[in-house]
Amino acid sequence: MFSKAYEIASTYTQPLLVSSRLFNGEIKNNLGSFVIINDEGWIITVAHMLDSLIAFNQNNKEVQDFNTKLTQIENGSNLNKKEKLKKIKKLSSKPNWVINSSHWWGHDSHRIKNFHILKENDIAIGKIENYNPAFCNNYPIFKNPKDLKYGTSLCKLGYPFYDVKSTFNEQNNSFTFDSSIFPIPRFPIDGIFTRNIVAGRSLDNKFDIKYIETSNPGLRGQSGGPIFDTDGNIWAIQSQTRHLPLGFSPKVKKGNKEIEENQFLNVGWGAHVETILNFLDFHSIKYTKT
Repeated sequence: MFSKAYEIASTYTQPLLVSSRLFNGEIKNNLGSFVIINDEGWIITVAHMLDSLIAFNQNNKEVQDFNTKLTQIENGSNLNKKEKLKKIKKLSSKPNWVINSSHWWGHDSHRIKNFHILKENDIAIGKIENYNPAFCNNYPIFKNPKDLKYGTSLCKLGYPFYDVKSTFNEQNNSFTFDSSIFPIPRFPIDGIFTRNIVAGRSLDNKFDIKYIETSNPGLRGQSGGPIFDTDGNIWAIQSQTRHLPLGFSPKVKKGNKEIEENQFLNVGWGAHVETILNFLDFHSIKYTKT
């Protein structure tokens, strides 16, 4: 059913690798998706894929202040080693400060400096600098919001079930991935359009906060990827999975204990095409619509 649509969506759907290094030395990696909107290099993904970048910018001043105080103590000529250690221990720090952050947008040459974010609807858009239009064979067509019919078969595409790890190179201050992880395999999953979810207005009162609900969950690695129909037209951008209680709890035995297992239906929520197009219009970004 989705074989042709899969081919179409695969050209404009790309992997997003997110790496961050914390103050305590821990390196975290996340894999998501993004969609290239047009031949100017504009992209769309979900806002939560930028969380580590936002945290890095927020933590930057605190980290700089800490390092300045640390340097002052270490260079203090009026303190002995024991006094220095005592003062260093008193310095305020947080192990989860993000001190390095990196986003890899489908190719080593792709860089995005600035983003427009609609946090309430989990939408982020940005422009790849010096983008080569030949990178993408065709660009997406967004479904006209007036033509959405309940029960329509829809497919999600992204990069779940894949483990990505990076290391941090202190010499060039950058993250490195082993070349063996590429190419990153895509994974589709299908369901149907079940409901529109309306969640009020944005804080600036400019946009309706809307989601498309599907009968299938969004998988980790599909966040920021497209939800599209059998023609490859985009209806939404995968945002989150919700767990709807089914209202029954069968009893099962685990060892010698009998316990209740609550049952849920896992459904997906994607940022609604109506809000997406309004957001693109607001920022004067070109796109194609059915």
